[in-house]
Amino acid sequence: MTREFDLILIGATGFTGSLTAAYLAAQTGTRWAMAGRNPKKLAELADRLGVDVPTIPADSTDSASMRRVAERARVVASTVGPYLSFGEPLVAACAETGTDYVDLTGEPEFVDRMYVRYHAAAQRSGSRLVHACGFDSIPPDLGAQFTVRHLPSDRSITMRGYLTGRGSASGGTLASAVTAMSRRRQASSALKERREIESPTAQRRARVVSGRPGYDREIKRWVLPLPTIDPHIVVRSAAALPEYGPDFSYGHFVELSNPLTAVAIAAGVGGAFVLAQLPVTRGVLLRGRPGGTGPDEAERARSWFRVRFLATAGDQRITTEVAGGDPGYGETAKMLAESALCLAHDDLPSVAGQVTTAVAMGEALRGRLERAGISFRVLES
Repeated sequence: MTREFDLILIGATGFTGSLTAAYLAAQTGTRWAMAGRNPKKLAELADRLGVDVPTIPADSTDSASMRRVAERARVVASTVGPYLSFGEPLVAACAETGTDYVDLTGEPEFVDRMYVRYHAAAQRSGSRLVHACGFDSIPPDLGAQFTVRHLPSDRSITMRGYLTGRGSASGGTLASAVTAMSRRRQASSALKERREIESPTAQRRARVVSGRPGYDREIKRWVLPLPTIDPHIVVRSAAALPEYGPDFSYGHFVELSNPLTAVAIAAGVGGAFVLAQLPVTRGVLLRGRPGGTGPDEAERARSWFRVRFLATAGDQRITTEVAGGDPGYGETAKMLAESALCLAHDDLPSVAGQVTTAVAMGEALRGRLERAGISFRVLES
C-alpha cells in the first residue's frame, strides 16, 4: 500500500498517547506523524521529544476528519478513549479505506459493536482492526498462544491465567472503566448481536470458564476471577486458530496473598459498580483521577506485572509466564507502538476484518516485545 505515512498516532497529547509518542520517537525507519485536536499541543510535544515529525489537526468525533487521517497512513494507532464516546468514526474510516487500526480499548461493548458494524467492511477492504493492543489484552492473548505452542494441537486444552503485579490508573483508564460499568445492559445486548452474526468454527470449540473466588490449591494463592475483556480476547484467538486444539477453555484470575485483600478488592469493585450507575455518583468516581493525568515516572518505575499460565492437554502439563514493567502505561505504550510497527513493517498472516493480536501478528509481535524487554518463558513442563 502506497501511503504518505507508515503510521499515524492519534491522541498523542494525552497521558498514554504522549508515552507512545516518546516510544516511537526512539525508533528509526518509520514515516510517522501525530494527530490530535490541538495543533499547538502537538507541536509542543514534538519539541519536547526532540523529533521532527508532521503534526495533523484531527477531531476524533468528526467522520470526515478521521477519513482524511486514515487515507494518509498504512496504520493508525488510537489512544483516544473512552472509545465508546470517541472511537467509532476512526474505526469506520479505517474499515472503509483499507487502513490497519490498533487501539488500547478494554471496553467489551465497543469491541462487539465495532465487529457488528465494520468487520465485514474491513474484510472487503483488507483492513485489520485490532483492538486491545495494550495491557488489555496482549499479555494474556500472546501468553496463551505462546503456551499452546508447547502443547499438542490435536488434544483438548484447559488453561488458566493468573495475574499479579503493581500499578495505578490514569484518568483515561478510569473513565473507560466507569463507562463500561455503567453500561452492562448495553454491553450484553452488543454481545448478543455479535453472536448472532458470528460464524462458529466447525468441529472446534473455545470458551471462557468464569471460575470462582477462593483458595487455589494448585498455585497455593487466593484468587478472584477477573471480569475483563482479556479472557474473551484469548478465546476469540482460540476459535480462529487450530493450534489451540479441538476444545479450548480459559479462565482468567488475579492472584492474591491473603483473603482479606480479596475481600477488599471485591468490595471496592462492587462499590464502584454501584456508584457508576448514576450520573452524579459517576462524577464522584471520575474526579478521583482527572482526564489527561496518571502515575508519575517514579511510580511507573516501581510498577510491574506477571501473568502465569497453567495448561493441560491430556497428560501433558506446562506452566509459562509473561512479565514486564509498568503494566498500564510504560509497557502499554510499548505494546501499542510495537503492534502498529508490526502491522506496518512485518511479514504477517493474510487476514482482514476485526482480529486479535494473536491472529493478526502472533509470533512477529511476540518477538518484537521480547526484544523490547517483555519476557515470555516456560517455567515448568
